[in-house]
Amino acid sequence: MTIDEAATAAAAPTPGPVPADPSQRFHRREGDRLVAPEGALAFRRGMGLGGWLLPEGYMWDLPTPVDSPRRIEQLVLDMVGEASAAEFWTEYRRRFITAGDIAAIAAAGFDHVRLPLNSRVIFDGRDLLADGIAHVDDTIAWCREAGISCVLDLHGAPGGQTGENIDDSPRRLPELFTDPDAYAQGLRLWRLLAERYADEPVVSAYDLLNEPLPEKRSELVPRLADFYRDAIAEIRAVDPHHLLSVEGWNWATRFEGIDRVWDENSCLHFHKYWSETTTESLRGVLELRERLGLPLWMGESGENEDGWYAAAFGLFEQHEIPWTFWTWKKIDRPTSPIVITPPRRWGEVIDHAAGRGPVPPRAQEILAELLDALPLAACTIRGGALDALPGISSRGPSTVGSQDPADRQNPTDPQHPTDQEGAER
Repeated sequence: MTIDEAATAAAAPTPGPVPADPSQRFHRREGDRLVAPEGALAFRRGMGLGGWLLPEGYMWDLPTPVDSPRRIEQLVLDMVGEASAAEFWTEYRRRFITAGDIAAIAAAGFDHVRLPLNSRVIFDGRDLLADGIAHVDDTIAWCREAGISCVLDLHGAPGGQTGENIDDSPRRLPELFTDPDAYAQGLRLWRLLAERYADEPVVSAYDLLNEPLPEKRSELVPRLADFYRDAIAEIRAVDPHHLLSVEGWNWATRFEGIDRVWDENSCLHFHKYWSETTTESLRGVLELRERLGLPLWMGESGENEDGWYAAAFGLFEQHEIPWTFWTWKKIDRPTSPIVITPPRRWGEVIDHAAGRGPVPPRAQEILAELLDALPLAACTIRGGALDALPGISSRGPSTVGSQDPADRQNPTDPQHPTDQEGAER
């Protein structure tokens, strides 16, 4: 089925009998497995939606100084002014991910998406923001139409949980754990999200924090444990059913200090980048699964070449570990299935971002061209990245946009902060 056909044909599943046990309506843990409402294996194969509500600099092919949402926003502001910048971001969020993207993801064979949330976009510190949360509601509706589920991933918590570009932290510090106000806001945000989606079975899990605490801030791991405990209490006060995802620290690779059963309906969530594709490389998480009896979820991996994808994701399947690829769409980065063609004068933006050139004289035109390049129909599809993943096929979405005839390869995408840290992934 092509993506155009998928977008037309996708419809909400026909409701079945209402289960006697309300928890059976939701994705859940059964022993060391994750299952869908109908009892089938859940989270078998998913796709991350990075770059949308929380863009990172490398996803725009920008130099390191402009690597976080705040810095990208400042770059756009410097180039076109406040009013035009606001209009740009409204259009960017409207076009970057649409119903067509979700239908394409489903048509390729994925069964879920992981939606990274930037707290600044959806939350003002007290209440949910209507414009921001509308994007979450839309994604859930599109997933329902496509017959897949949606994980809510707190990628950028209030104050920042990592202290790097990936969490949009204002001072490059993990202030979620050191600022009492940020900590309280993080708890409130999860309570509000749980209240809003408590009865929504298309939401398959709450991913409590993305990649908290690099190794250099390991002294804060006890505070991370406190946050997991308190956030789960806030969620369970209003939502007894949704699956909870607990990520390790140090780029979701380590569980010392948090290796426990936090909730009976929870899983352990790890990430894997740029490391050996051997069973030995998974030994630590496999032993955790056996010791705690909890399901594993490999929630993020990618930014490599197709041969590595085939080996790594095949390894996850061999060990019955559900996985989610990172990420769907980037500007001129051939490590993703969908490649956005950069504007013709994008090099002027890169030079300005790097401090090598002035504000591009035709900045408005460049950003308008970028907006036109965002929809799936304007993008290039790298079939090799999709076909390297087990159970996934590029034949579904290949008729939208163009197929890259060279199917370019980029050995790695080095701008992820884990590469800078030298973490073993």
